[in-house]
Amino acid sequence: MSPLHIHAEAGDVAPFVLLPGDPNRARLIAETFFEAPRPYTTYRQLLGFSGRYKGLPVSVQATGMGCPSLAIVVEELCQLGVHTLVRVGTAGIIGEGIAPGDLIVASASVPQEGTTRMYLGGDPYAPCASFALTRALADAAGPGVHVGLIQTEDAFYATQPSGVARLRERGVLAVEMEASALFTLGKLRRVETGCVLVASNHIGDPQFVDPDFLRERVLTMTEAALEAGVHLARQKGEL
Repeated sequence: MSPLHIHAEAGDVAPFVLLPGDPNRARLIAETFFEAPRPYTTYRQLLGFSGRYKGLPVSVQATGMGCPSLAIVVEELCQLGVHTLVRVGTAGIIGEGIAPGDLIVASASVPQEGTTRMYLGGDPYAPCASFALTRALADAAGPGVHVGLIQTEDAFYATQPSGVARLRERGVLAVEMEASALFTLGKLRRVETGCVLVASNHIGDPQFVDPDFLRERVLTMTEAALEAGVHLARQKGEL
């Protein structure tokens, strides 16, 4: 029996999966980078595609926005046998020295959201990414990448410019809406997780970065994530 939301069977999804929030971005990634991409699910517009990148079996699966939706997707991907999950998304800038279009690799995320609290019964927890995957993502992203702590939030418009200084003092580089749940589920379900992001704008900017420039940077980010997957597979003797 296939999962309730990802209508796929074991073998349809590769062990290495990219996780964008946007279904259109999932399609863009598959059509741009995958050899012979094929869809395996379209249910609820949680689009999923599988193919190969430089010989590595890969999939891309849209998660929708926010931790509750991502948690459903990750749980069902784990049921289907994946072992590595990489969020590829965008984030609002907090840290100094970060410009729109820069790449950020998250080593951990402040869980300012409710999904992890539901899983953990309210216990304090520090959601962190898998070290080897984080290092591979940082190396693949190249010079200028920012590596460190981010914050995951439930409400897109909640953080205001007045709160930026406080978060910056705590070492937060950026804010987004999914990573802390991904990292938590990675530990609970014993799968490898990582997160690489494109900085889209400073908190409080009246408009986001130019869409064409953002698309270009998303593709750069995605290529880095795929290269990290290839590198790790080669290290393990899988390629």
